[in-house]
Amino acid sequence: MNNEKLTDNVSYDNILEIIRSDLPLIEIRHRLDDFHDRDIADVLQDLNDEEREELFKALGIERFSDVFSYLEDGAEEIQHMPLADAAEILANMDSDDAVDILDKIEDSSVREKLVAMMGDKASKNVKLISSYEEDTIGNMMTTNYILIQNDLSVKAAMRQLISQAEDNDNVSTIYVKDKDGKYYGAIDLRNLIRARENTVLESIIQCNYPFLRVDENITECIEDIKDYSEDSIPVLNQKDEIVGVITAQDVIEAVDDEMSEDYAKLAGLTAEEEDHQPIFKSAMQRLPWLILLLFLGMGVSGVVGIFEKIVMKLAIIVSFQSLVLDMAGNVGTQSLAVTIRILMDKDISGKEKLLFMLKELEIGAINGLILGGMALFAVTVYLCLFKGYLFAAAASIAACVGISLCIAMLVSGLIGALIPIFFDKIHVDPAVASGPLITTINDLVAVITYYGLAAIFLLEHVF
Repeated sequence: MNNEKLTDNVSYDNILEIIRSDLPLIEIRHRLDDFHDRDIADVLQDLNDEEREELFKALGIERFSDVFSYLEDGAEEIQHMPLADAAEILANMDSDDAVDILDKIEDSSVREKLVAMMGDKASKNVKLISSYEEDTIGNMMTTNYILIQNDLSVKAAMRQLISQAEDNDNVSTIYVKDKDGKYYGAIDLRNLIRARENTVLESIIQCNYPFLRVDENITECIEDIKDYSEDSIPVLNQKDEIVGVITAQDVIEAVDDEMSEDYAKLAGLTAEEEDHQPIFKSAMQRLPWLILLLFLGMGVSGVVGIFEKIVMKLAIIVSFQSLVLDMAGNVGTQSLAVTIRILMDKDISGKEKLLFMLKELEIGAINGLILGGMALFAVTVYLCLFKGYLFAAAASIAACVGISLCIAMLVSGLIGALIPIFFDKIHVDPAVASGPLITTINDLVAVITYYGLAAIFLLEHVF
């Protein structure tokens, strides 16, 4: 078997060559066994209908379903298939993957027909997962797991494992229930394999193995799940019965979704905006924040207008306005990003939040002093050498720029931490409300500081 780097295109070319060869189907299947399902999925989306049919026959329904689960546009592909074929593919996929595809099919009648045609067991699992609210553990779990009784012998437990493994490939951890059907614990596969036949099964069961509830919010559980570093964690209903598991892959997907969602929110975008949705719909979703920012920006412009007389008498200070505003915005954004990450830990105390704000204030002060000093020197040199100002006048303007920069960075660091913490306190998503708002507030603070200092020190005492 040849090993390929994750980023290599060699697999793609080799798979395509195998599929388009004149080899017998059994030989094509044998050769494709050397490739990962993900690599075959990359090729599948570029095949024509005839080649797809050929691949389907070669792989068989189970392997083809595994490959299909890696398609990014699986829902679109499903809708172009005969309902019977589509239902058969969905029935052989992991239930959570099937739900992901079904949720993206807009026509509810098509969804209902597909679910009805999937068979009793697959249909039941899909309906179970779909019954839970979006973003809850229950909606993201899979029903692919091994479950045995706690009163079995080791030999009987091994027989159960082998029997259930035909339909469930998530075998690294075996889950255990008691005689009443309630969750009892878990067994590591390695411990079961190493156990002697006369070993009491109870002795290798981890009765305190962690679990989750179906109605818990996935984003609130991510950190706890990551802390355990398990391949899978059982999910229980209100009757303490195991109904599914959350796998490491589910956690990775949840983290990826959360990061993408927060990144969009920080930019003032809606989390639900899709890559391929209509242009007008995307524009309408972005418009509310842009309208709000328009009026906030007009407010900042109005503040600048208050200092019109200063600008008229000392126009050179306008040249350095963007320097002060940009640096304040950069510091605020850095502080915001760190704060959002900190707030993901729901166990952080009020005292820790206060200490964090003080830390951001200190960081802003240190960076402000350093960059303010650098700006003082650079602006003085610039005005003396390139604008012909006398040293005293140049140094005065530079001092105004440097001090304004220092104050703006200090305050921006504090605001970048304070605002998301405030929104989190009143149970408003800090990622939604913070990004564009902090930028505008920082601009306002920087403008008032800069032109205020210019009015007090430059006009009154220098010029």
